[in-house]
Amino acid sequence: MKLLIVDDEPPARDRLRRLVEEIGDYTQIAEAGNGQDALTCCSELQPDVVLLDMRMPGLTGIEVARHIDSLETPPAVIFTTAYDQYAVEAFETEAVGYLLKPVRKEKLAHALRHAARISPARLVKLAESARIEHRREQICARLGEQLRLIPLTDIYYFLADQKYVTVRHKGGESLIDESLKALASEFSNVFVRIHRNALVAEQHISAVERADDGKYAVRMRDTGDVLEVSRRHAAELLRRVRGES
Repeated sequence: MKLLIVDDEPPARDRLRRLVEEIGDYTQIAEAGNGQDALTCCSELQPDVVLLDMRMPGLTGIEVARHIDSLETPPAVIFTTAYDQYAVEAFETEAVGYLLKPVRKEKLAHALRHAARISPARLVKLAESARIEHRREQICARLGEQLRLIPLTDIYYFLADQKYVTVRHKGGESLIDESLKALASEFSNVFVRIHRNALVAEQHISAVERADDGKYAVRMRDTGDVLEVSRRHAAELLRRVRGES
């Protein structure tokens, strides 16, 4: 079995590695000091279990866990944290594996035996209960077994097509396995629904155009793409672009 240790503090990683080596059963143990490196390691190593620090600068443990769920075979996740009342209550309420620092060998061995994958929906609930900001600043797209982070500010729009959603962004296009409904809910402050299959970034709208038949369309800045606006969503779009409350 393969294990990945993720923590921004070297002493914490050293302690976990030593304890894991004493427990045994793992043929490969890798380390990452931040969320971005953790995603790279998950893509390359494809670990069975990730010991993941919940609170890190940059990408938090919650964000990392949501992103690695994009992998074809996501690893099991065990969060590690210094004592935090809200986090501990959230872990126990959502039945999510966790370890309090300093981690004890017996607790670690038990957690490893019962490690499990955590669904994105449970991660959102966990973040809310633990009072951690859970709105992502990047979208994760999978290219084979590689994970690519796309900054939210670089995204022009999301376009749904059956099971997948196409992300049109400054670097081109990527496919993600997420629902447009969930994306619309999470990013409602910066994206607006214009059609049952389209969600666009307000900041990248160049113009809202109206045809002779009364139908509206959105023209995107930079790309020049023109997207149809359904009658159902036209009123909300116009309210948003006019800055009405």
